[in-house]
Amino acid sequence: MTTAPAPVPLSLPVPVVLAGARGHGRTHLDNLRRLQGKGLVRLVGICEPAPLTAGEIPAGLGSPAQSADLGALLDTTGARVAVLCTPIPTHTGLALTAAERGVHILLEKPPTPSMAEFRRLSDGIARAGVACQIGFQSLGSHAVPAVRELIAQGAIGEVTGAGGAGAWARDEAYYRRAPWAGRRRLNGTDVVDGVLTNPLAHITATALALLGTTRAQDVTGIETELWRANAIESDDTSCARLTTTRAPLTVAATLCAEHPGEPYVLVHGTSGRITFWYKQDRVLLQRAGHGPQEFHHGRTDLLENLLAHLTSGTDLLVPPDTTGAFMRLVEAVRTAPDPAPLPAAAWRTPPGEHRRTVPGVDALVAAAADTLSLYSELGAAWARPKEMTRG
Repeated sequence: MTTAPAPVPLSLPVPVVLAGARGHGRTHLDNLRRLQGKGLVRLVGICEPAPLTAGEIPAGLGSPAQSADLGALLDTTGARVAVLCTPIPTHTGLALTAAERGVHILLEKPPTPSMAEFRRLSDGIARAGVACQIGFQSLGSHAVPAVRELIAQGAIGEVTGAGGAGAWARDEAYYRRAPWAGRRRLNGTDVVDGVLTNPLAHITATALALLGTTRAQDVTGIETELWRANAIESDDTSCARLTTTRAPLTVAATLCAEHPGEPYVLVHGTSGRITFWYKQDRVLLQRAGHGPQEFHHGRTDLLENLLAHLTSGTDLLVPPDTTGAFMRLVEAVRTAPDPAPLPAAAWRTPPGEHRRTVPGVDALVAAAADTLSLYSELGAAWARPKEMTRG
């Protein structure tokens, strides 16, 4: 991929437009208020199909211009950065709309719903010469370089593999929050809103970063097992094994946990292992001949890092090409057969709750990360080997 020239340094505060200010976008509004208070940004525009009311805009952000047309909003406000927190199928088009105007980008994960779209996005950004940061917030954790340094020092011997585990719960309303939620396709367009590619996408991206295998060419093979307990198109209980140029990586995830917990990545070595709870920036080092050691790390906000890149030349933490390996997984999920429904006996609805749980799935997810095995290899009664696909 062509490397974009270094952008011309910007002056503070940087004018910013936010596209997608409801739902998860509210976290970006809060972050923009924080950064505006520090004198780093000025929110000049909000792009939403329906304008936000005054009560929806946090105090301190003033009265930014509003429009449903991102291009027009960028033109009239003079924004230099666009934060894009919109439905997955819109990512490429909106990012290129910004890039063509010389506007730098923070783009929510997953970057695109297909590898073809990812190439179109990457090529357009490089051609425009703008900076783009992909919103894998876990990769802003200072634990990532710290764990990589532990690995490089031989703290756990030779790396033999990595596992990722995520056991979360989502209720029925989660799949009704937007027309694209839980869909593989919508109106003929790829969406790929499955557990591995969207809500728990950070597991795979983080594990690949710890292994140092973040680019598309670092992944040489992928096996997937995609299942759904909910009445949706996409997967909600799945696992995948990626063959990388360094070590195998198995990721297991569910949105049907009995007892939801913190997702984590586990790096296995010949003489120990490292567990990283990426939402907590917490690391546990366990190795032969030593007692366990726990470390807590700070975190760099990705928009703040993008601003530092644009004003003082700081390296971007998550440029698009470092998410190519993750996009290989997205493509494998996209092209796999549609997720198989779990048999009715395999899930239940807890009393008083509006969600489905899969009995035993919490332990199954943990075992997959611990043994680098797929669900079918762990003996789950519903995970028949014939449902596995390879890519």
